Amino acid sequence: MLMQPEKAALLVVDIQEKLVPAIHQGDQLAARASWLIQTCQILNIPTLFTEQYPRGLGHTLPTLTSLVERPAVSTKVHFSAVAGGCLPREWQNRSQIIVCGMETHVCVLQTVLDLLQNGKNVFVVADVVGSRTEENRQLGLERMRNAGAQIVSREMVVFELMQQAGTDTFKTISKQFLVGDQP
Repeated sequence: MLMQPEKAALLVVDIQEKLVPAIHQGDQLAARASWLIQTCQILNIPTLFTEQYPRGLGHTLPTLTSLVERPAVSTKVHFSAVAGGCLPREWQNRSQIIVCGMETHVCVLQTVLDLLQNGKNVFVVADVVGSRTEENRQLGLERMRNAGAQIVSREMVVFELMQQAGTDTFKTISKQFLVGDQP
């Protein structure tokens, strides 16, 4: 099953100001999230940001929300964005949910498990999820894979959504994001 632009949506889970410094390689994760969000914007993939208890953990990094023309941000106290009622109604028509964010073994995991239970095809972007420890990140990825989530990379997402070379979109993304140093 390939990701398809008309079926896909990007869910950015809890990449928040006060949480990023506590995450193993948090700055690199934020840079990779920026890359993913920007490429998904070029591909017209709907994007939603969630925030876990923003009063305590701060808001989504402004460098990320500024990449979306009208960023949709949903706050929650449930660890799962699904249990927290964060997903917009129009996402019911989206069968493929691409998930990135923090923490892999808590909010990302519980969100992914709920999405799977609700019949969604879920793609977890392994190089754009993080936890306070690498061990917890790996355990979260393993559990999501065992539950039926597809574990993918940023490049897998972008190439599947582009579907072919030779288009203006491919040329734009290739020049801006695939040549040279990547975060």
